[in-house]
Amino acid sequence: MRHLRVGVAILTMGNRPAELRALLDSVAKQDLRPAHIVVIGNGSPLPPLPHGAVGVELSENLGVSGGRNVALDELRKLGDVDVVVDLDDDGLLISPDVFSRLAELHTRDPELGIVSFRIADERGRTQRRHIPRLRAGDPARGGLVTTFLGGGHSLSVPMLDRIGGWPDDFFYAHEETDLAWRALDDGWHIRYAPELVLQHPYTSPTRHAVYHRMVARNRVWLAKRHLPAVLVPLYLGVWAALTAVRSPSVPGLRAWAAGFAEGVRTPCGRRRPLRWRTVWRMTRLGRPPVI
Repeated sequence: MRHLRVGVAILTMGNRPAELRALLDSVAKQDLRPAHIVVIGNGSPLPPLPHGAVGVELSENLGVSGGRNVALDELRKLGDVDVVVDLDDDGLLISPDVFSRLAELHTRDPELGIVSFRIADERGRTQRRHIPRLRAGDPARGGLVTTFLGGGHSLSVPMLDRIGGWPDDFFYAHEETDLAWRALDDGWHIRYAPELVLQHPYTSPTRHAVYHRMVARNRVWLAKRHLPAVLVPLYLGVWAALTAVRSPSVPGLRAWAAGFAEGVRTPCGRRRPLRWRTVWRMTRLGRPPVI
């Protein structure tokens, strides 16, 4: 069986040179050698890169979505890639067979569009928010899901050719959900494969200063772009209630409210509602698009 050709994309803001080097070393130790490695300096210069890695320095920070689209464009120029693997610059591949097992998964299922890795810290713990399903009691239970983790995943290039890349305007937050919903609506599978581990330090999403605003704005954009009209108020109402119950700080709530209002009043790109059969498929997978 021919192994699919893997291309690796890594974004960095230049503030983790030691972690980036360790990640690249772990990529070099994979038993399936990647066809290409692209490292994007997202508004920052790049440190020296190992032989074979292609660096692209952007003059401004384009966010996660914009930076990853630049990486996709670069990998397409280089050619000979069937699967794109996105990795956080402070992650680490602790097993040398991640790419070969990944290629086998995609080869066995031609309709497999996305594979989500398991994110675990140095002690093997996986945070609740890093399990891409509602029933998260066992992070080692894999299977088909409706979304994926941004820190470590693979994307089928034939899928990207059909549905397009990342939503540029999102910048940060929920860009994975936008891509996942488009993939599902086009008939692709998304698999959570916990045997494929990306080691990553324990973090909180609120470490990003723009977190609350981006989360709220992009949540509204998701609904406006993709949900059947009858589900839009239900989806946004559920998430507004959850935000209130989780009770972030007063400044956080203010930022969230400002982001929600921004999402309502600003354009979000082309509207293409999910088909009802996709909504039903997501419901059967355990996560209807209302939560």
